[in-house]
Amino acid sequence: MEPVLILTMKWGTLYGPHYVNNLARGVKKHLKRPHRFICFTDDAAGLDEGIEAMPLPELGLPKGHKDTRWQKLALFRKDLFGLKGTALFLDLDLVIVDDLEPLFEMDGAFRIIRDDDLFRAKPLRKVNPKRDAFLHSVGNSSVFRYEVGEHSYILDAFVADPSAATAGFEISQQFQSDQLAKHGNLHYWPQEWCVSFKNHCVPRGFSSYFNDPSLPKGARIVVFAGSPKMDDALNGKGGKWYRRIGDVSWLKSQWMNAG
Repeated sequence: MEPVLILTMKWGTLYGPHYVNNLARGVKKHLKRPHRFICFTDDAAGLDEGIEAMPLPELGLPKGHKDTRWQKLALFRKDLFGLKGTALFLDLDLVIVDDLEPLFEMDGAFRIIRDDDLFRAKPLRKVNPKRDAFLHSVGNSSVFRYEVGEHSYILDAFVADPSAATAGFEISQQFQSDQLAKHGNLHYWPQEWCVSFKNHCVPRGFSSYFNDPSLPKGARIVVFAGSPKMDDALNGKGGKWYRRIGDVSWLKSQWMNAG
């Protein structure tokens, strides 16, 4: 069996190497099939042995454009350092809590989280039905699976007119989803597989004062969408006055891969 690719990205100083190392250990713990763990980064210092460090892929922006906020779109280069095959991209600020094998067994050329699945309903959004329908279709790019080199139309469309893209879409995952939908490739993970820590693990409202966070049935990955951020949450901090975080030792042990 050819090894699958596990991809992540780290640039700047927001996330230290321990994020990459813990993620790689989590993958090793929860994925039995052969795999390569690759981190695209501008600083490989401190990464564990066995993690393949590669440079950040170039967006290929036209002359005069230096906006690299949408760096993640470079994953869709036709030639990504010669890599081939099936890849699962994982953001650094998430915790793997169960078997990843089903993420490779599910059919479809592209699979991604539906962004709305990570958040509670937003009824006010319905005042603009067209906008609401689009936002409901957007994929959250924290966790997605694709064939390397097979979706270069996403990057091509961005590079063709980056100014128009950033003017028409708030963030890169909106643009990415629009392109995937146009090519018939926007398909989602089952809702229960990738869950929001804040919205699915922490008891709602004042009930959080009487119950600690827990893992929903069927969850495989816990995503930190919005606030509290991962570091705060794993240390029981970052709750609003009406939302206590409580004991998350079960989740912290998964992140540290001690449990």
